[in-house]
Parts: sequence; C-alpha cells; structure tokens
Amino acid sequence: MRIVSICPSNTEVLDYLGLTSSLVGIDDFSDYPEEVHNLPKLGPDLSIDMDKTAELKPDLVLASLSVPGMEKNIEELKRRNLPFIVTNPQSFEDIAQDLLTVGKACGAEETAIEKQREFRERIELLKEAAASAPSAPELYWEWWPKPVFTPGRINWLTELSMLAGAENLFRDVELASIQTDWEDVRKRNPDYICLAWVGVRREKVNPAVVTKRKDWTGLDAVIHDRILILEEELYCRPSPRLLDGALKLGKLLHPEQYGSVEF
Repeated sequence: MRIVSICPSNTEVLDYLGLTSSLVGIDDFSDYPEEVHNLPKLGPDLSIDMDKTAELKPDLVLASLSVPGMEKNIEELKRRNLPFIVTNPQSFEDIAQDLLTVGKACGAEETAIEKQREFRERIELLKEAAASAPSAPELYWEWWPKPVFTPGRINWLTELSMLAGAENLFRDVELASIQTDWEDVRKRNPDYICLAWVGVRREKVNPAVVTKRKDWTGLDAVIHDRILILEEELYCRPSPRLLDGALKLGKLLHPEQYGSVEF
C-alpha cells in the first residue's frame, strides 16, 4: 500500500502501527521516525504540493483537522479524487480511535486493535502514578510567546497534565486554544511554566524571554526556577508520542511516583 501523510501527527500514528514502510511521501514538518527523513517532501502542512502528491499515486492520503487551515488541502484532495481520510484528535481517546481508523484503512485492523489496547494500558499506568502523587502543581503551557497562546480545557494538554500528576492552569476555559496575555498568566501565578513553542526546537527556546516579562519576576515558577523547556514534538502533536511526553513530564514533577514507570 502507498500512503502519504500530510501532517506530523499522522506520520507518527503510522509509526506506532508499524506502517512506516508503507509511506511514500510526507509533509515538510514530519520528522519522526528517522526512517522518514529520506522520503519525498511535499511542502509545509498548510501548503501541500498536490501535483507532487498525485504523482506519487497514493492509495491513501492521511490529513488532520488538528492542524488549523488543513481544510484547504482536504478540498483539493476531493477535487482531484485522491483517496483520503481525515483525523481530528483533541483527546487521548480520540487518538486511540484514530489508531483503529487508520489501521483499518491501511488493512492492518488486527495490529491496530492490539496497539490501541497497548495505548490504553499505558494511559492506565500513568493514571496510577498520578493518583499516588502528593500534589498536583498547576502548569502554564505556552505554545507561542507573542501573542500568547495556551491550551484550554478542550485540549490534549489538559489531559496530559493530569496524566503527569499536574493540572493545566487554563483548564477552566472551555476552548482548545486560548489567546491570552502576560498579565492574565501573572495573576494566575502557575507553579511551573512549560514552554513548548510550536515548530521551534527545544535548543532554540531561551528561558530569559520569560524572566524579562513585565512583573513576571515575582511568579512562583520564576522565583523557584521552575521553567521547563520541553520538546514541542512530544507535546504539540496529537499522536501516541504524547504518552512519552506525559511520562517524561511526570518523571520531572514526581520522580518518586513515576520513576519506575516504563513503556
């Protein structure tokens, strides 16, 4: 089967299902697993070159509405009569369902059922560790610094925070993504600041941008040096790798409770 993935999260879903070898093309931002690095690149996920995509003669194209603006690509896939499916994960259960949906579409239903079971079992391991944590610190997640974007309740990072033994600072806002401001964050005074800027590598993120913000020097997270620079690829893509991100964060926040958890 010839598969094209036009967003990183679906590329990673295929990897979790053991289907990477079926990929014949990817978007520019798909970078995991390493085996995909030599595949034809079809452009950034919001500007896919559909001529190149069609030339690859795919049996299936995987798109995702978790990427804002993906609708344009989907309309073009329809226009060209290219076979495709669209995922739209906002929660861990959505990801579990996508494993089965994608697996069935790729003729790997039995494998998908087993991998879905494994995925859910790993969630339970994290829940058990979280239940034993002595406290649940509040985390301010920053997706983008200016303007400030952070996840609300209807987002996988709220659930991921709980699986890591913590709480999303903006869990009270019934949105997936919130444009807020530095003053609102200051008033909420998070226990930790988690920087995971979309599309920016961890080594490129400078924590000094946080400490220089107006009136942020008095934040508990700044005073106690609780600014975490995290890999955006483990936190900003709704794929099974979010579990790796949750486990890593749990080990940072509660090393005793999560120290023995392994996948």
